[in-house]
Amino acid sequence: MIRRLLIAALVAFTLSANAFSQQPEHGSPAEAKAMLTKAVAAVKADKAKALAMFNAGTGGFRDRDLYVFCFNAGDGKIVATGNPNAKFVDQDIRSLKDSSGKTFGMDLYAAGQKPEGQITQVDYIFVKPGADKTPAPKSSSVTRVRDIVCGVGYYK
Repeated sequence: MIRRLLIAALVAFTLSANAFSQQPEHGSPAEAKAMLTKAVAAVKADKAKALAMFNAGTGGFRDRDLYVFCFNAGDGKIVATGNPNAKFVDQDIRSLKDSSGKTFGMDLYAAGQKPEGQITQVDYIFVKPGADKTPAPKSSSVTRVRDIVCGVGYYK
């Protein structure tokens, strides 16, 4: 009797631990904002090292469908993107359009022209990273950090 109780308790504990350890498939707005805050601190500490981590998706700068992207505030040249599907480095952010034809790159660039530290939301449609490469509604928080602009977006 006690043995059965112990086994039942162990099975229940294992199942509940597995349920609690699973993360949602997509990052949340709060997680995206937290990653942006972390990215800003990394750029201020060591810009070259931060951009390398963003591009590699290391240091906690890639989590499920959350990743950091950055571009030069002046010429709009993309200098980092942690999206494993995207090959946008060295392209002008202003040239990016979504599948609906919206020039969201211009909106991202305009957000980056605001005063340093001001966070702006930009909504657009973008292809999800990973195996599911379907376009989906996305919202990115964007802010200027000295001479570059960084953002992190989440899928709605």
